[in-house]
Amino acid sequence: MSDTQGQNQLSEKVLRKVGQLEQEISRAVIGQRQVIRDTTIALLAGGHVLVEGVPGLGKTLLVRSLAAAVGGVFNRVQFTPDLMPSDISGHIMFDRKTDSFRVRKGPVFCNFLLADEINRAPAKTQSALLEVMQEQQVTIEGQSFSLQLPFLVLATQNPIEQEGTYPLPQAQLDRFLLKVFIDYPDADEELQMVQQITGDAVGDKLDVSAVEEVLQPAEIISLQKYTAQLEVDEQIIAYAVRIARATRDWSGIENGSGPRGSIAMLRAGRANAVLAGRNFVTPDDIKAVAPAVLRHRIKLTADLEIEGYQPDDVLKDILSNVEAPRV
Repeated sequence: MSDTQGQNQLSEKVLRKVGQLEQEISRAVIGQRQVIRDTTIALLAGGHVLVEGVPGLGKTLLVRSLAAAVGGVFNRVQFTPDLMPSDISGHIMFDRKTDSFRVRKGPVFCNFLLADEINRAPAKTQSALLEVMQEQQVTIEGQSFSLQLPFLVLATQNPIEQEGTYPLPQAQLDRFLLKVFIDYPDADEELQMVQQITGDAVGDKLDVSAVEEVLQPAEIISLQKYTAQLEVDEQIIAYAVRIARATRDWSGIENGSGPRGSIAMLRAGRANAVLAGRNFVTPDDIKAVAPAVLRHRIKLTADLEIEGYQPDDVLKDILSNVEAPRV
């Protein structure tokens, strides 16, 4: 079998299983199609997601559904002002039964971690999680432990203006591949949601029983490798770099995106191309992912913020003015 035939067959397998993955998540998560798509893009690209939204909009259900569809291990950490780094990574404890010390691994040892309300914890605890996200390993009392792959963090934060929040530093925000917004459902979706949750259900326990397992963690790793090897023309790479560089001297932007912005656009663009059924990246793939990739990597000037502008408003202007290549 030639390499081309193998790639084509792998592409069909990727599309079929990834399409099934999104369908299965949608069985439990009503609406929020863009959030589901962005989470799938991050999974294929091997990146982490920062989700902003008020409590009660289905963030936990989203991650639990993803874990059920992939057959992975799901853990959730509720970030609070008194949460310590060891509460996330783990610690050494004395076992009286064996009369010896042993390592108690923290909740970060999983495939899918929901870091709920990350901006309610102090900076030291935030940094502990973000270091794990970057290195994909944990050091406990001098011992290093590798995390089981795939490893995806879905960190949620409340809107900054809410009481008791600690804004994430820009250097830490840069570790997230995407930032997405989860908003209130529309009227029809909310009606469907209420009917589904209250029908024959006792209490408000999240139900993911309708979600079928369509992928194994090992298959996700293969899909991530396939996505990372997708063909990207040099003109597309240059286009992503131009967009990122434009944010550095654009009127109304105080701090622009660093090189990680360009890299993230290409990683997410590859995943978007896979979901579109192509084995190559187009300028439209870069445009599609640019807002989610860049909105947390730029900081607007105080004047624009006072006037009510959002990063997406400025990014829309940038994408309209930076010339896209014709490939």
